[in-house]
Amino acid sequence: METLKVKNRNIVVPGETLAEGMGFLPSRGTYRDGKTIKAKRLGMISIDKKVIKLIPLSGAYMPKVGDKIIAKVIDIMMSGWRVDTRSAYSAVLGLKDATSDYIAKGADLTQYFGLGDYVLTQITNVTSQKLIDVTMRGPGLRKLRGGRIININPHKVPRVIGKEGSMVTMIKQATECNILVGQNGRIWIDGEPEKEVITEETINKIEKEAHTAGLTDNIKKFLEKKTGKKLEVKKNNN
Repeated sequence: METLKVKNRNIVVPGETLAEGMGFLPSRGTYRDGKTIKAKRLGMISIDKKVIKLIPLSGAYMPKVGDKIIAKVIDIMMSGWRVDTRSAYSAVLGLKDATSDYIAKGADLTQYFGLGDYVLTQITNVTSQKLIDVTMRGPGLRKLRGGRIININPHKVPRVIGKEGSMVTMIKQATECNILVGQNGRIWIDGEPEKEVITEETINKIEKEAHTAGLTDNIKKFLEKKTGKKLEVKKNNN
């Protein structure tokens, strides 16, 4: 007999039984134990027909090829820069991946990026030993000037972005701030100081309430109250 033990968006703990029977399929964050499906870790349940997936609510960022992240320059080397990825592993931004300019041997690399600078970059390689390479040569990749940087749980990034970018677009419309969201949970906000504060408050609220239903409507009301603007939201968002 097939029995579903949880509902969509339920919060579950490691080892908790999610379903019984062979008709359900385990996906990311879940595993099969005999005829039952159980949770690997703390998270929120996502059910798509017969497929059960778990969305983590905590944990460190794990670098993946293709991710766009906001990295911080932490060291300047002869061959480039070492950057903090907000994970257990730093990355290297080589000269060829930093700029199309010709850089002479021994040149002052701080004219490009100095210690403490933040850059929007993309991961191009992750080895089995967790050696990471990043690049600045791609659409939109650049040094971030001005604004403020905030950090959130990287597992909450999809909720900040929203379906097809709907959530972050709504925040931009309400606050008129430029917002860049890194997959590593670093977010850059640039706008008028008071609007930056509202944006940061909004993102912190999303992070705190990411597991709740009706999140988009709640954030819409919050932004309308904070900004005095009437906002439009795409239908079928949560």
